[in-house]
Amino acid sequence: MTLVSAGAPAIACVDLRFAYAGGPLVLDVPDFAIARGRTVFLHGPSGCGKTTLLGLLAGVLRATGGRVQVLGSDLATMRGGQRDAFRAAHIGYVFQQFNLIPYLSAFDNIALPCRLDAGRRARLGRTSLDAAVREVAGQLDIAELLDRRATELSVGQQQRVAAARALLGTPELVICDEPTSSLDADRRESFLELLFASVRRTQATLLFVSHDPALASLFDEVRSLPAINRAARREAA
Repeated sequence: MTLVSAGAPAIACVDLRFAYAGGPLVLDVPDFAIARGRTVFLHGPSGCGKTTLLGLLAGVLRATGGRVQVLGSDLATMRGGQRDAFRAAHIGYVFQQFNLIPYLSAFDNIALPCRLDAGRRARLGRTSLDAAVREVAGQLDIAELLDRRATELSVGQQQRVAAARALLGTPELVICDEPTSSLDADRRESFLELLFASVRRTQATLLFVSHDPALASLFDEVRSLPAINRAARREAA
């Protein structure tokens, strides 16, 4: 199991660089840090590297250069399987494209992180996995959909399943990539209430990307990716 340093920042990137194979730098970030327990709203126009940055912080992508420390562990030095295990243990990620497993039911998609990592399941305490899944599903108004396969769900329903999966098992870091884009106003409000209650109850760190500036005031900090990403500034020049 990957050890996590309790005293380290939630996120600390130094000289972070990333380029897709054969292409120019997408990210060139000299310094980016988030203290533990903070809620951060990250914004920027399409193409400035937001989703790429989140992929690096979650260990989905590996940096071309620099340091990517998450919860005290440097993901840039880990192999792919180690990064996957780290993400399962410590990170809740709402992917922009949801990344649900199509042949699994909504229930099994939500339960997956706790089935993959014993430590995350242990954080449920005395609550059974079945009860925990049904509780978070009820809070997001998808309890009646748990037996349906992911392919049988609407886009908005898939987004709520992805959100429930990310929050199950109280991860120390929650990363959200446009998590409310497919939700109507009432369900967006319910999701945000659950999200903030969850991270504050467990003192988790939240990094949230959105194009909706109306949400920014809800967060402890607001960050602009173009302001810290030299590659985006060069592209815009």
